[in-house]
Amino acid sequence: MKDKKQINQKNDKIAKTASYLPLNAVVANKRGEIFELEDYGAVGMSGNEPVLLTRGQTTDMPHGSELMMLPNTKPMVFSFDKGRFEVLSQNPYQPGEEIFPVAVFNSPGYVNRYFCAYEHCEADYLLPLFSYGASGWSDSGEDAKNVMDRRGKEVGKEGGCFMSAAICVDTEPRQDLRLMPHDGIVSGVEAMRVKYPDNRLMRHLEKCALQYGCPAAKNFFLGRYEAPIPTSKVCNANCLGCISLQIENNLMACQDRIEFIPESLDIAQVALEHLPKVKNSVASFGQGCEGDPLTSFHVIEPALRLIREKTDVGTINMNTNAGMAEKLSRLFDAGLDSVRVSMNSVRDSCYTAYFRPKTYIYNDVLNSIEIACKKNRFVSINYLNCPGVTDSEMEFAALREFLSRYPVNMIQWRNMNYDPLSYLRAMEEAGGKSPSLGMERIIRELEKEFPQLRHGYFNPPVR
Repeated sequence: MKDKKQINQKNDKIAKTASYLPLNAVVANKRGEIFELEDYGAVGMSGNEPVLLTRGQTTDMPHGSELMMLPNTKPMVFSFDKGRFEVLSQNPYQPGEEIFPVAVFNSPGYVNRYFCAYEHCEADYLLPLFSYGASGWSDSGEDAKNVMDRRGKEVGKEGGCFMSAAICVDTEPRQDLRLMPHDGIVSGVEAMRVKYPDNRLMRHLEKCALQYGCPAAKNFFLGRYEAPIPTSKVCNANCLGCISLQIENNLMACQDRIEFIPESLDIAQVALEHLPKVKNSVASFGQGCEGDPLTSFHVIEPALRLIREKTDVGTINMNTNAGMAEKLSRLFDAGLDSVRVSMNSVRDSCYTAYFRPKTYIYNDVLNSIEIACKKNRFVSINYLNCPGVTDSEMEFAALREFLSRYPVNMIQWRNMNYDPLSYLRAMEEAGGKSPSLGMERIIRELEKEFPQLRHGYFNPPVR
């Protein structure tokens, strides 16, 4: 019998070798059929730099993730025969068949290590408002479904799976759709209709849960985790990637923005149905179906006082661009426990180029964060990530300086929902270009330099 140490060394060597195995490229035809190109490697992008994807740089595509065909673009692949990166416009095995890149929209809790490698066919065309993670196909994996090879035949019967170039930063199943039974959601909706027939905010959340499939709204009606409290019809920023209002280019918003400002009592009723009844509960202002909640300060402040008169349990949070420091300070005094500040960059020029503030400036955001820290509130940064920008040398240096000055509690690593190449150009124009360090590297270095800083995806309970 072989020595156990020898067996372990052999297994480690095999595992290490396997981690360097390249993935096959996956593309789609006009019908949306996804297939692998066996003689071509899958490619990811970090800024302008293409990277050949391997097993070690990727993970089995997380459950709940979705594959997407990128319209009006061409895929970049790595030709094993030629030993170089190439941009394809046709299927090399079916001349004349147009092909398109395939990206992965990763489940919550996963941050993109690389984005999908592609080129635009039209210079002014913008991809729809999703994040576009790099993906590939591995011949050895846990799952293989609905896949076709280059000849249109089903593959994967002997094993294989889609892979995602992503890093897991949060394992909490808060938005795992498998744990959100439709019957339970409907039952929750019906119960709230009976109990609060005149609450307009409840009716809005019904639409979010049943029509738009919003996980936060579903969780409210299921009585779990975090409840959403949208309040604002307007915003004091004009973000490039706003998912509730788009009036430029070819983009469309992902959902309708709330059309009314709820009454303070309606807000309090939603929060009080959730906070005292749910373990480790959170209720959050600032959702994808609204503008910035600080613009609804006049109804939120009295709502907070109504809530805290009834209960001192649960965390009341606000997701905001934090452009109104004085109003945010008053909300802390009224009972707000935590704040999550959305930032794509901690550099003024890059922040301004993306958020395009209307009635505030970047320094107002910093003032809000400073006030929150001084008042000992829990502060998270909603850090909108794009490989090649977020992990650039210039941004990372600025981030370390920012964290040294503002001792925030947490970074929530969120993928930027915007055309990556267009975003990259905008950021280079605003802040210059510098080499990429790698997403995993900057996260690991932050863990060492700022050991008290939390890394994750979801708003945590702090009460």
